[in-house]
Amino acid sequence: MVGVTFTVEDAVRIARSAHDGQVDKSGKPYIGHPLRVMGAVSGEHARMAAVLHDVVEDTPVTAADLLAAGCPAHVVATVVALSHLPGESQEDYLARVAADPVAVTVKRADIADNLSPHRISQLDVTTQDRLRAKYARALHLLDTLA
Repeated sequence: MVGVTFTVEDAVRIARSAHDGQVDKSGKPYIGHPLRVMGAVSGEHARMAAVLHDVVEDTPVTAADLLAAGCPAHVVATVVALSHLPGESQEDYLARVAADPVAVTVKRADIADNLSPHRISQLDVTTQDRLRAKYARALHLLDTLA
């Protein structure tokens, strides 16, 4: 894609394709989550990373695929920072997020969306409590590390 500028719309297209057929914990199309996270941040880098933030972690799309599609390397680096690796501790994952200021912004928007009253009210009480504790710990670690 030499000479062609990768846009937020390109990132949205990749995210829509990658998440096609996936549903969230309440059974709704998963793409709504990354689109809401994207809507909560500003700047092209953050918006691209936000809509792509679960693509590498939760779909067959790789960082190399994103680069081959023309996604800027700095956006791919942020997406990789936001991708929790299998077997990776929460502390190691959040330390990687904390090292990238754009990743921190996207992660905070991600957590806010995951804890939004409308979304969390769709879940059973046990799952709500588990997620609230998980994200409170994540925010505390981000505050400590960032």
